[in-house]
Amino acid sequence: MSRKLQVKFIRYLWLGIIACVVAIAPISSITVAQSPSLPLQIVAQAKDTEPLVKEVATVGMTVSDMDEAIAFYTQVLPFEVIDDVEVSSREYELLQGVFGARSRVVKMQLGEEVIELTEYLTPKGDPIPVDSRSNDLWFQHMAIVVNDMSKAYQHLRQHDVQHVSTSPQKLPEYIKAAAGIEAFYFRDRDGHNLEIIAYPPDKGDPRWQKPTEDLFLGIDHTAIAVSDTETSLSFYRDLLGLELAGESENYGTEQEHLNNVFGARLQISGLKADKGMAVEFLEYLTPPDGRPFPNDSQANDLWHWETTLVVDNIEQTAQSLKQEDVEFISSGIIESDKPALKDTAESYVLRTRCANGLASQTHNGMAKSYVLRTRCANGLAESFRLASQTQPLRDLGFSQGLLVRDPDGHGVKIVQR
Repeated sequence: MSRKLQVKFIRYLWLGIIACVVAIAPISSITVAQSPSLPLQIVAQAKDTEPLVKEVATVGMTVSDMDEAIAFYTQVLPFEVIDDVEVSSREYELLQGVFGARSRVVKMQLGEEVIELTEYLTPKGDPIPVDSRSNDLWFQHMAIVVNDMSKAYQHLRQHDVQHVSTSPQKLPEYIKAAAGIEAFYFRDRDGHNLEIIAYPPDKGDPRWQKPTEDLFLGIDHTAIAVSDTETSLSFYRDLLGLELAGESENYGTEQEHLNNVFGARLQISGLKADKGMAVEFLEYLTPPDGRPFPNDSQANDLWHWETTLVVDNIEQTAQSLKQEDVEFISSGIIESDKPALKDTAESYVLRTRCANGLASQTHNGMAKSYVLRTRCANGLAESFRLASQTQPLRDLGFSQGLLVRDPDGHGVKIVQR
């Protein structure tokens, strides 16, 4: 055998030995650094996937009496009315899943966040059960950030709010993700759960740490009771694209007295979109006796909340929801069948602001040809428009929308502007 052939034989022999060693080596001994292409490609694909949801725009609930609700949210709490419309049409019925629906919808702002209150003038829904507890699956609240818990609590006491928590609670050091956070649960006049929350310097969004003289700053998140965190993550994170921002397991006497649930131990998960408030899951690991969402719930029931999520492509979103057998409240995608024209009767908009019992009106279009009804009471204004002149979806701030239920029954409104 020639020397050249001998060298080739030895080289191939060593290559064969090395190949055999690699083939029988344990998989765990091969690191990502040795073969980076596949993991990196998977990560790149994950990053390139655009989330369906771009913004958590508003959170809202159904109220029994709009005048009383406005009084509570503007006098007990410092929200400002920014929009007040009355809607009634076939489109609105199909969107909300309530036949014969005629509603007054009021948007209110605190800081950068907006809430949406809806009173069904007809048909009226059922009240919140008086024995509701924080671990019942219809529980939802919004967390209002304050810069001084003691002052905020005293302010609420002066207005005789209904307690849920026994008193403000400061979460202990052993709950690392939430240590030092102060919180207090209470209810509005209809029994909707609300929270005030104060963050220590090392917790929360940086904007809550900015110096200010305001006592109530804005809305950090809306929280929902869930039966299973992984199932809810599949819906909000994997399907809709919200990002998991943080997790914590909370327990102890402070948590029990905050939620007013003996033995409360919660798995808490916070999710965010690119813009807007966060969505928080509250899974009660104990006690396991929280009641499920009522099967016959409708949007006009007072326990109905809606978290509004903004998407760029509602057709794609609806298709994804249907593929996952998500429950639709709406009959499908509902849209306005007329264009928005600012200076015509179809898009006539009435805004009313009331100060010291006096109303000032601004409007577009042929105002003299319509009856404008405004009444002032205790410095609060009600604005109405003729139903025949409304475009309900555009009046509510979007052109297309649909309403679905999450895995536990909570209302989720998907809109495209």
